[in-house]
Amino acid sequence: MEVSRVRALRGPNLWCRQTVIEAIVACTESECVIDDMDVFETRMRVRFPELDILKPPGQEQRGSVAHALASAAFCLQTKAGCLLTYSRTSLTIEPGVYQVVVEYSEEAVGLLAFELAQELCLAAMHDSPFDVNDALARLRAVNEDERLGPSTGAIVQAAVKRNIPYRRLTRGSLVQFGWGSRQRRIQAAETDRSGAIGEAIAQDKELTKTLLAAAGVPVPGGRLVTSAEDAWAAACELGGPVVLKPRDGNQGKGVAVNVQGREQVLAAYEGARANCRDVIVEKYFPGHDFRLLVVGDKLVAAARRDPPQVTGDGEHTISQLVELINADPLRGEGHGSSLTKIRLDDIALATMATQGYGADSIPAQGTLVTLRNNANLSTGGTATDVTDHVHPELAAGAVAAAQMVGLDICGLDFVSDNVYEPLDTQGGCIVEVNAAPGLRMHLSPSFGKGRDVGEAIIDEMFAAGEDGRIPLVAVAGTNGKTTTVRLIAHLIAHGGQRVGMTNSDGVYIGSKRIDTGDCSGPRSARNVLLHPDVDAAVFETARGGILREGLGFDRCNVAVVTNVGMGDHLGLSFISTVEDLAIVKRVIVENVAVDGVAVLNAADPMVVAMADNCPGAVTYFCSDRNHPVLAMHRAQGRPVVCVEDGDIVLAEGDFERRFELSAIPLTHNGAISFQVENVMAALGAAWALRLDWDSVQRGLASFVSDADTAPGRFNLFSYRGATIIADYGHNPDAIQALVKAIDTMPAKRRSVVISGAGDRRDVDIRRQTEILGDAFHDVILYQDMCQRGRTDGEVVALLRQGLVNASLCTDIQEVRGEFLAIDTALERLADGDLCLILVDQVEEALAHIAQRVAECVQPVRVDSE
Repeated sequence: MEVSRVRALRGPNLWCRQTVIEAIVACTESECVIDDMDVFETRMRVRFPELDILKPPGQEQRGSVAHALASAAFCLQTKAGCLLTYSRTSLTIEPGVYQVVVEYSEEAVGLLAFELAQELCLAAMHDSPFDVNDALARLRAVNEDERLGPSTGAIVQAAVKRNIPYRRLTRGSLVQFGWGSRQRRIQAAETDRSGAIGEAIAQDKELTKTLLAAAGVPVPGGRLVTSAEDAWAAACELGGPVVLKPRDGNQGKGVAVNVQGREQVLAAYEGARANCRDVIVEKYFPGHDFRLLVVGDKLVAAARRDPPQVTGDGEHTISQLVELINADPLRGEGHGSSLTKIRLDDIALATMATQGYGADSIPAQGTLVTLRNNANLSTGGTATDVTDHVHPELAAGAVAAAQMVGLDICGLDFVSDNVYEPLDTQGGCIVEVNAAPGLRMHLSPSFGKGRDVGEAIIDEMFAAGEDGRIPLVAVAGTNGKTTTVRLIAHLIAHGGQRVGMTNSDGVYIGSKRIDTGDCSGPRSARNVLLHPDVDAAVFETARGGILREGLGFDRCNVAVVTNVGMGDHLGLSFISTVEDLAIVKRVIVENVAVDGVAVLNAADPMVVAMADNCPGAVTYFCSDRNHPVLAMHRAQGRPVVCVEDGDIVLAEGDFERRFELSAIPLTHNGAISFQVENVMAALGAAWALRLDWDSVQRGLASFVSDADTAPGRFNLFSYRGATIIADYGHNPDAIQALVKAIDTMPAKRRSVVISGAGDRRDVDIRRQTEILGDAFHDVILYQDMCQRGRTDGEVVALLRQGLVNASLCTDIQEVRGEFLAIDTALERLADGDLCLILVDQVEEALAHIAQRVAECVQPVRVDSE
């Protein structure tokens, strides 16, 4: 068994909408079918008894080792606590080679599970040991480190319920909700509108008390102290028991409650001083410890917190009783579980000592022993929900306190007998205000009803009906993608929105390019969605990015598929046929929003077939208004885009909108048929986005196919009376479309400059010059800058083979280097000629052509004597 190309698909992909690990698994002949390995399944189950069936669903015969690997990777994750639903094993066209796909919830967990699954399969093959308990422990540890904590997780779950997209920006709790200009961000239970000043005030407990007191909120008396002796002096001033705590602290660290006597005060001071140099001594108020959670201007949850305690049974020591409590599966380390394990640390031992107990003491039956005076969940306390019992005045006071400090999400700790009465009538007071409060005591209280405080926070961040999304258009196809993307972005921008765009030339925010190169993959798309100045996004979505990583978004408003042809990279990544390619490009259609639209080419049967996989509506486009698919769609009252009487027509039922081809420069009065198709596709997207028609009209009129607006897309130059066309066409279908367009343009003699990319199939490379040899008199071949796995001269030789049976070509010349090839072609041009230059280095080649054109038109200098 050989496992290769293990990769994580982080968005909707060829297989499903879930995030998955995909790997290529090659099995030997004896490994391909488990029936040939009689003891394999028994060995697998001995090592992992909870392993799911090794038989592929719907098949009577057991599967291969690849199926066992998928099952093991899936089950290891589920037994480690991950909630998963999807795995698949698919045989490729190569005998014994499988694609194994397994869902993951956390990428690091999925990758580790896959690695451990390989070890398990090999152990079963070789009858060697495999410690499944250790494997599960490792997975649980990684899952605990990687997954969101309960507070952040609850907010994310609430966002998902409202169809708000999210993205983790770090391995921690920094999360973005929504896209572009509509995005919001949180860090744990703090939002991007939680003021830094408010947070600083909340951290300064002395300043917080001063502000709350000024607002009429009851707070405990006390002051800052500078030494242990000063702490004792402050305790004497206050009289009675006191509380000592760090001035800047959290999670109850260093807090000592109900401290009495000099010795206890001095010890408590040292404990608080260990967490912060400034220590506060406050008057102790007897009563229960309550936490109120305020979100915006509402009290959304309240809980009574009780300190960690054990109840004696007359048999077990306190240490043993703590172990029994900590065995509760709800208790864990840190904040990832509902409750935290109780620690018998120095503070707990000192608290027990005041009650006459030690860790080895055996309390009598029914005796309650308090292990800590403070009731924080992070130190092992419990919580009881009391939200429904909070007095309205108490709730209003909590909101006022949060607003005085300046926090939009605030946890207030107060001490009182109950929550049924206002604080001033029962002698209670607010003892602390917390920014970024923990939510788990409200989400999963030890007793009482859990509260969906994550929903309350999302409702505060996003108004009713808002989902944080910006309009998103994804464009796929073999040819025309980049021009269509640029035109759609241009039309949206004319409506006043700031557009983020990705294509094979770069990443653009408005008119500024912020990244260069081929940026048609998911990473570039995600970067655009991160940008706060983007009101709408238009993405070129190439097959390579989908196969490598999946989509960079969960769903789109509009999916445009221009065509599917004998295009790029067939034979790579097991995409061997046009039908395979169509399935990959279909991914954007499968992930259209329910209220979205797929804009599909009615003249392409493979694109038409994608309509069955679209969750939303479908708009067809086709130049031929009588095409059966388009005509039927139109007859059913559904939206279509077609050409009639020199106009592009958008029609649906009784609605009709026309755009004159003569007013759309990109189409050259409708003469360039592939540009007409690109315009129809873009108009279909504009229609789905409900753009203003007048602004669309202006956008069409101002979009020209020059080297600045659409570099490498049928860029026209005039040179010494000859016409030059520069284009990035690099597959047979694109070249066929170029030839069809050029046939409408008169020329005395036609020449073409071409190279070929080495990662295409031999047949595709030859086919390019087969087409060109029947349309051009002169062909200049040059070697591409990057041979992409081919030997030197191999691509040019294939191109020459394609010209063997040429019907028009009479002159073939080989030149080394793109710029030299361009110069060679230009030198041979005469008035009335036409030259097609199929560029490789798009920007550099266009700049070179522009320079040659500029040199040609330089005025002749006449020296005067």
